[in-house]
Amino acid sequence: MGFFAGLNEEKYDRKYTDRQLTARIITYFRPHIVRVVTVVLMLLLVSGTDALQPVVVSRGLDQIGTKMELKSIYLIAAIILMVGVFNWFANWARRRLTVRVIADVLMKLAQDAFAAAAAHDLSFYDEFSSGKIASRITSDTQAFGELVGLITDVGSQVLESIILAVILFTIDWRLTLLAMTLIPLIFTMTLLYRNLARKVTRQGMRAMADVNSTIKETVSGIAVAKNFRQELGIFEIFNKANLASYKVNINRGLVLSLVFPTLNTIAGVATALMVYAGGLSVSQGIVTAGSWYLFILSLDRFMFPVMSLASFTANIQNGLSSAERVFALIDADPVVVQTADHVPPPLRGEIAFKHLNFHYKDTEPVLSDFNLHIQPGETVALVGHTGAGKSSIAKLIARFYEYQQGEILIDGLDIRSLNLESYRRQLGIVSQVPFLFSGTVLENICYTCSQIHPKAVEQVAHQIGDGEWLETLSNGLYTEVGERGARLSMGQRQLVSLMRVLVQRPALFILDEATASIDPFTEWQIQQALNLILKQTTSILIAHRLSTVRSADRIIVMREGSIIEEGSHDNLMGQNGHYAELYNTYFRHQSLAYVESAQWKG
Repeated sequence: MGFFAGLNEEKYDRKYTDRQLTARIITYFRPHIVRVVTVVLMLLLVSGTDALQPVVVSRGLDQIGTKMELKSIYLIAAIILMVGVFNWFANWARRRLTVRVIADVLMKLAQDAFAAAAAHDLSFYDEFSSGKIASRITSDTQAFGELVGLITDVGSQVLESIILAVILFTIDWRLTLLAMTLIPLIFTMTLLYRNLARKVTRQGMRAMADVNSTIKETVSGIAVAKNFRQELGIFEIFNKANLASYKVNINRGLVLSLVFPTLNTIAGVATALMVYAGGLSVSQGIVTAGSWYLFILSLDRFMFPVMSLASFTANIQNGLSSAERVFALIDADPVVVQTADHVPPPLRGEIAFKHLNFHYKDTEPVLSDFNLHIQPGETVALVGHTGAGKSSIAKLIARFYEYQQGEILIDGLDIRSLNLESYRRQLGIVSQVPFLFSGTVLENICYTCSQIHPKAVEQVAHQIGDGEWLETLSNGLYTEVGERGARLSMGQRQLVSLMRVLVQRPALFILDEATASIDPFTEWQIQQALNLILKQTTSILIAHRLSTVRSADRIIVMREGSIIEEGSHDNLMGQNGHYAELYNTYFRHQSLAYVESAQWKG
């Protein structure tokens, strides 16, 4: 079991009792109660017809040795045929209904799991692997579906065993009681085995989630791997995770394989005892040969579902472990918690930070007693070294993270009191690395505003450099961007991201400007698009370009989570402080005067 040591559970994982899981599972089947009842009725019919077959055969066997008419033989054969055909149709109807119910339940379960994953704040994804989360939504829900299908099969066999138990008692109650003495032994073994089975199946799920997470990460970074000729390296990373999963599942298989041989041995011993005891009863005239045959056949059919219920404990625990993992994802407590659910009116764009304290980790404060007031319609540029807290301010305004103390007010309203969906509809964000979804340029621009007519989008696009950037696209707005926008240049991706914000017309705009090198013409186009947005919004710019800094109404200079300087570009340069140092280090070489001076000297 040493291989299991590295497969730790996630912090949001929970332990559910079988009763809690069962109650939770029932809530998903409640909307399908009519079909569930129909499945139960079909189970009764299937079980009844299965139990009827050995009874018919035994009655025919009792007539062996007596003068048996030919029509009686035909009648018995016809009855067995009719029972078999009826059993097939009932079983087919039962399975068809079961598949439909399971599919509907799995769809609802996957929807709930995905909705919960999508609702979690970004801090959740900072801590937990998206690949493992995806594994819960896909692999674990499917494993849960297999559990439900298995339960219906075992349920049919259990009903059949109950019917056969009644028949066995009518044949000979003493032999039946003798057979029943083995059942407590079987279920005692099952109970002892259950906890171990749950543990190894849960570990198996975690191992598979690790493999899925590794595949997702390595495939997502395949371009970097190829650039650095690390195809063998990413294979070794995958192979390590896959080998760990292999070892876990070998141990899991060894544990789960114990149950069938043990139960088969018990069943074999039970059958041998019943054959011996039944044979003595026939020889003494206590029961007929047909009844003895029926007893042995019924005993075998009776013991099989009992054994199945015990042996399938591993599969049942596998399904319950899957359900447990999915429910843990759904029940994970959010970090970002709203105190109310007020739908904000159209925002003017006033933002106020009051005595704000924020950290990602308890030992690493990011903002301490932070205060900042931004007027409606004002454009503020945040500058400072990496780790100064610039991006954290943007993430807090977007309500992606929870702050620990202080207040953030939007138009005088506590940001914690707002309905987040309505609030974020008035918020436009362009991240440092623009993310595009597979599809066309138009589909990406209209990501949140699908009702906008393509002609309107084209008109807005032509406001940027007279639409020349569209001419660089092979099929204009209908150009396929590829996965993550891989078919477009970085500058084109930034333009598409800015266009996405332009058509949205937000009240608040946040730009975490990319640092990628682009040609001057593309930078001019980007600045044009940016200026269109700045005209109509309150804007916060995490700036890396001189052109962006100079377009701001006010520049906020940050260091270690505090504001150390603020003002216009000229005022800050006159102070010869930290901003002047940043300018000379990062921005000065971007100025036209510097470029012309360098060319003259050259």
